[in-house]
Amino acid sequence: MVRLLISTGEVSGDLQGSLLIQALQREASRRGLELELLALGGTRMEAAGANLLADTAPMGAIGLWEALPLILPTLRLQARVDQLLRSRPLDGVVLIDYVGANVRLGCKLRSRFPDLPITYYIAPQEWAWRFGDGSTTQLLGFTNRILAIFPAEASFYSDRGVEVTWVGHPLLDSFSELPDRAESRRQLGLDPDGRVLLLLPASRPQELNYLMPHLAGAAALLQERYPSMQVLVPAGLERFEQPLADALAQAGVRQARVIPALQADGLKKTLCAAADLALGKSGTVNLELALQGVPQVVGYRVSRVTALIARYLLRFKVEHISPVNLLLQERLVPELLQDELTAQGLVEQAIPLLEGGAARERMLDGYRRLRATLGQPGVTDRAAAAIFDQVME
Repeated sequence: MVRLLISTGEVSGDLQGSLLIQALQREASRRGLELELLALGGTRMEAAGANLLADTAPMGAIGLWEALPLILPTLRLQARVDQLLRSRPLDGVVLIDYVGANVRLGCKLRSRFPDLPITYYIAPQEWAWRFGDGSTTQLLGFTNRILAIFPAEASFYSDRGVEVTWVGHPLLDSFSELPDRAESRRQLGLDPDGRVLLLLPASRPQELNYLMPHLAGAAALLQERYPSMQVLVPAGLERFEQPLADALAQAGVRQARVIPALQADGLKKTLCAAADLALGKSGTVNLELALQGVPQVVGYRVSRVTALIARYLLRFKVEHISPVNLLLQERLVPELLQDELTAQGLVEQAIPLLEGGAARERMLDGYRRLRATLGQPGVTDRAAAAIFDQVME
């Protein structure tokens, strides 16, 4: 019996965790091993076959001020995990993204279980951003192996003495076959010839407050220019559905539809295939849009307190926030941050992409170059094999 703990948080981590769980099950079967999977994650990981110790999917926050309410719940959860692990020893731990909580968990596990194999999959993007003098997080001290999803990430950690395996980006496994645009619009009940705008505001609660009003305002302004424009908004969590609908109504957006959270995952590629343009937050979704050739504008805000602390006290520095721009090392996708993020600012960036011509073609060409940096399909299977290799050494 091989017993593994997989720890992640937020909606995106739950999704990646569920895909990895399926790959681990395939690899265990291939090796003739019995496998028990314990998880800190969400319902997707539980449905994939893990024993869910706690639902961490709703516990996401970006920003220092925004994360304060989550500190005590996270510490209590980690104490429960520590108690459980003393009675049920593990053969290995896999940490997925979710940097704050996972770094704390990794440090604690390393101090109490010095020989426990710890693998980090989808590690913090320290190769792209840094605080102050550029020192790294503490994960260098507790991680046995990093499964890198970006080449720059692999080089960054390898240069700092960590064992690294570059597996490629997991999106490649699910975006190798793409739906047809016309069929996607038919399936969604959309006008086959009208413009379709996709809004992607939130996988974390505070993003609803900071991002959605500006995205909804931009949608309303774009509908003034394009009266037949249809608007789609997938909900990241079920409890987001009503606030999203309220924000659209308050902004005066017509012909808008909130896609329920239970349907949104399964319709993700269909929604992208149907869209002419997406306005949304920074994150993995930017890569998903790029792989489907959807032009996009990215915006992001945190609280003023967080922004001031990060800039002046922690000396946080980053050239780009969108993974598309980070990987290409150029500003291919427009980014509007903090006070730059306004409805009018989004519209000014959106119109050239909707009208076609040079701006749209430049972005689509950049997407083609981006695809070459992400590796080859089979990512989660390579990750699962590397995890078992680590555990079985």
